[in-house]
Amino acid sequence: MLSFEVFERDRGSAARRGRLGTARGFVETPAFMPVGTGATVKAVSQEILEQLGARLILANTYHLYLRPGTEVVEALGGLHRFMSWKGPILTDSGGYQVFSHRGLNRITEEGVEFRSHLDGGRHFFSPEKSMEVQRALGSDIVMAFDECTPYPVGRAEARNSMLRSMRWAERCRAAMTGSQQALFGIAQGSVYRDLRRESLERIVEMDFPGVAVGGLSVGEPRMLMYEILGGLEELLPADRPRYLMGVGTPADLVLSVERGYDMFDCVLPTRNARNGTLFTWSGLVRIKNRRHRGDGEPLDAGCRCFVCRRYSRAYLRHLFVSGEILAAVLNTCHNLHFYLDLMDRIRRSIESGTFRELRKCVLEAYDADAPIVSEDRPPQGS
Repeated sequence: MLSFEVFERDRGSAARRGRLGTARGFVETPAFMPVGTGATVKAVSQEILEQLGARLILANTYHLYLRPGTEVVEALGGLHRFMSWKGPILTDSGGYQVFSHRGLNRITEEGVEFRSHLDGGRHFFSPEKSMEVQRALGSDIVMAFDECTPYPVGRAEARNSMLRSMRWAERCRAAMTGSQQALFGIAQGSVYRDLRRESLERIVEMDFPGVAVGGLSVGEPRMLMYEILGGLEELLPADRPRYLMGVGTPADLVLSVERGYDMFDCVLPTRNARNGTLFTWSGLVRIKNRRHRGDGEPLDAGCRCFVCRRYSRAYLRHLFVSGEILAAVLNTCHNLHFYLDLMDRIRRSIESGTFRELRKCVLEAYDADAPIVSEDRPPQGS
């Protein structure tokens, strides 16, 4: 189902260099997964993703269940064949949509009854249903169905939510008996350190092939998130991949790798690209700003992506302010290249013993306390 090997560790932190093995190939870790919610990473083709060096991508069970429908994907040979992607795929369980569509759903012990955000139709997702859908999609890595606890939340509600997620995790594990897909458990507990530790201990005891931490980066102070992650380091299994869900900025990635995490996903590079906010090694560039109107220099002189090698800031600004579709394509290609290149540099820095230097460089460009705010804030999607 899944193999995982750690072959280098940073001397000054919990950062580690490893390799995740799947039936569809290896993924070098730490790794960033581009988010392809509806079987597509917005604005780029699978060919471009391959050229950029993406190995593992994320798709969403909830969205594919609603559209085009699980039966359509299954009849066409599963998600890999449907979207023509040869590499490994991780599917989110739909638990995050329980959080992001709270006004459209009702949570019980059995599962979640929800109204579709597309047509208002009523549906029901239980842990068993989520596993059934993910089996049909045929993803390589399956996520347990959980409840992403909102922030802020009282301790009693956070504990009830966490314990429900732990009971659902047991049901997911039972439902996946005999499957060749790798099921990851998800630790919850909001911002309460004791609940986080209890949840992670329970997930580790269930002996999943991979461990995820969810329910962070949902509005809590960023420094509090880092404190929580730091408090979990000693409980993280040494021989399993560790996935920090929905995080984050370049600073988040470096600081989370420092705390021992191996896998990441986030919509920031793609969503911000469509809003004209671009990542460079000198910090953020908002390409719509007038000062770029006559700038014939590349977006980032230190970047080797095809966008920076060929196009000027002036041209990228022209495309964006003119509303050209090509703006979304080029901006997304650059941002994804930046994120994938950042992860490659992180891996090489762990191998060479220079992780501290890279960490300093990234934090100088991207203040760890400053969230990147997108003008476009849909509740989900890539």
